[in-house]
Amino acid sequence: MAVSNLSPALRAPASSRAHPKAKPGYGKRSVPKQHHDGEGDFTLLPERERHIAGYVDALPEGAAMDIKSLARSQPLYGQMAVGSALRALGVAGHLRHVRCLSGEGDQVRWVTRTFWSRTAHDNEWWTAYLAAEEHVSVPQEATEAAGADAPTEAPEPEPSPKPAPVPVPVQPPALVVPQQRTAGQAPPPVHTAVAPSPAFAALARLGRTDSRLALSAADCAALEQAAGEWFARGVDADYLTHALTAGLPASVDSPFGFVRRRLHDKLPPRLPAATPATAGTPVRRLMVECTECGAPGRPEAFRDGLCRPCR
Repeated sequence: MAVSNLSPALRAPASSRAHPKAKPGYGKRSVPKQHHDGEGDFTLLPERERHIAGYVDALPEGAAMDIKSLARSQPLYGQMAVGSALRALGVAGHLRHVRCLSGEGDQVRWVTRTFWSRTAHDNEWWTAYLAAEEHVSVPQEATEAAGADAPTEAPEPEPSPKPAPVPVPVQPPALVVPQQRTAGQAPPPVHTAVAPSPAFAALARLGRTDSRLALSAADCAALEQAAGEWFARGVDADYLTHALTAGLPASVDSPFGFVRRRLHDKLPPRLPAATPATAGTPVRRLMVECTECGAPGRPEAFRDGLCRPCR
């Protein structure tokens, strides 16, 4: 019979990298009414999970909770180990990954948050807590963005005296002589700078986020329309990247086929338009993400943070 390690939570060693803060609306969200000493809450966890739990618990509100940021900011475990630890912490009842509909009126978007509890809770507690959280309609990211983006007011410089105008002789325009081409010489190419669409740019950056999903330019062009449908449904590039890279297998034989399948299977719901008939119907503002595959669903459909197929 396995013997549980009852030593207290491991203190995360100091890292040379400061842990990044997530974009407004994303990141860590601690559940309320937690006591301050969390060492006793992680004693039954394995060593790796105790270390990651202690590190996450010490992070401030709004800290980035994606696997890449957590792996880069603490020196002991890489991305695969961090991903496995987060899934285990979800099963143990310490966290839930949640997609929240944030904003009001036409200015709404889906953001991904990680709700963290120092004390482990069962499925019934999490379902009740997230159901209550869904009714919180005041977007926190508006306040955070206003504080982060508020410009500092600098004193106006004193006007300097204008120098006296200096007469400049007018030069006649230079005569441009067109270059002669031979009969078989092709005309010079004409370059037109066309900015890529947000969908194409997000797909092109996947390989830089995780090398297992590196796509060619032709792959990005072929998948651009499918990714564009996500943007049409109110998500942004960070949301799309998280959905496509969450819970990756150890190796991906066909990045193109894998991304194409996830673009289809994880397509978020289209937000219903407000009509007189549905104006009084509350809009679902929260969905839980499976900590294994990232599939969204209602809180009551998950047990231990896992969807039915992953269980």
